[in-house]
Amino acid sequence: MSAQQWNSSTGITNNIGGLLAYSLTFITGIIFIIIEKENKFIRFHAMQSIMTFVPLYIITAYGGLIPYAGLFISFFTGMSMLVFWILGMIKAYKGDIYKFPIVGNIAAKQLD
Repeated sequence: MSAQQWNSSTGITNNIGGLLAYSLTFITGIIFIIIEKENKFIRFHAMQSIMTFVPLYIITAYGGLIPYAGLFISFFTGMSMLVFWILGMIKAYKGDIYKFPIVGNIAAKQLD
């Protein structure tokens, strides 16, 4: 699904704003949620970035504390973060409103 061109309070285009919302994972997601007030496309990608990467960071950081299985958990969530990071930036740059499993619909509802 492609996004229409919405007005932006930051003055950047949809695709660049969406890409930047993923660039530093949840950090830029938080920045764009705070500074972008009008553009639904950028706000969606920023919210999805936050809702995807915060839990994955926590699981990756604390998963390693679990004996034996922790290494596998940290590796799997780390690889998941890499995949979601690349996929999010590519889809946002193409102008697609691509919803990640589970968090995509939640992020969309948070902005309504």
